[in-house]
Amino acid sequence: MSLEAGTKVQMKVERKAPFGYFLSSGDTDVLLHESDTEGEVEIGDTIDVYLYHDHQDRLAATQHTPHVLLGEFSWLEVVDIHPRMGAFLNNGMRKDLLLPADQLPEIKDKWPRAGDRVYVQLEHDKQGRMLAVLGKEEDFEEITHPAPADLFNQDVTGYVYKIIKIGAFLLTEGQHLGFLHKDETTEPLRVGQKVTARVSRVREDGRINLTMKQRKEVSYSQDAETIYVYLQNRNGRMPYTDKTEPDIIKQKFGISKAAFKRALGKLMKEKKVYQEDGWTIITENK
Repeated sequence: MSLEAGTKVQMKVERKAPFGYFLSSGDTDVLLHESDTEGEVEIGDTIDVYLYHDHQDRLAATQHTPHVLLGEFSWLEVVDIHPRMGAFLNNGMRKDLLLPADQLPEIKDKWPRAGDRVYVQLEHDKQGRMLAVLGKEEDFEEITHPAPADLFNQDVTGYVYKIIKIGAFLLTEGQHLGFLHKDETTEPLRVGQKVTARVSRVREDGRINLTMKQRKEVSYSQDAETIYVYLQNRNGRMPYTDKTEPDIIKQKFGISKAAFKRALGKLMKEKKVYQEDGWTIITENK
């Protein structure tokens, strides 16, 4: 019987060792470490085990069920990052699974972090050791389905699986494929990152375009509230109006001149403030 890492096999328990048991397939002995056992193990038993390479690159066995086997796909959690080797993933076994650096973006800021999740397939390297390979767009075909039209303007959550120069691709928890253009993001994105975004378009092919930016009416309200609180903290008066220079607005309020004018316009329309001689004043102070 040919033994390969990443596969499930039946093996006979041949003998006890100080640190576990030796299992046999007939012509090959494999160590089942004590920490890899589940329940009672007796000499002479034939048991189901999963094969992997231990930290000394020896073929070993475990009774713990891995999250993904050879040739399968699964979402795995990132547990650690090595700047030269790549990302290490939790595959439900004692030894973490390596996602090599050549599978990840060239820019390390776009690499996943501990706690992120990546969609990977289990394969062998040239030495027969297990490694993870990132899923590609065509690999999602069997697990995705078209988004319904009524998903438009709804918030969805998903994980980034690919980053390109103009944006990021992600798979939502509803199993829809989405694209997030870089102009629609509010922070730099990385592979494996969990993202919540709003559906800005449901395409004819059932894929979705997304935005992380707030709806304009929400932004207007929040900016207007910020300005009003600022006024209240200045005894109801400030020397900033819709004529104030953009760099001053950005420095004082952290928003663009256009956003400031929209928010100020909202407050004036609601008659909460008015402008006079280069000042904005709370109406109740008039």
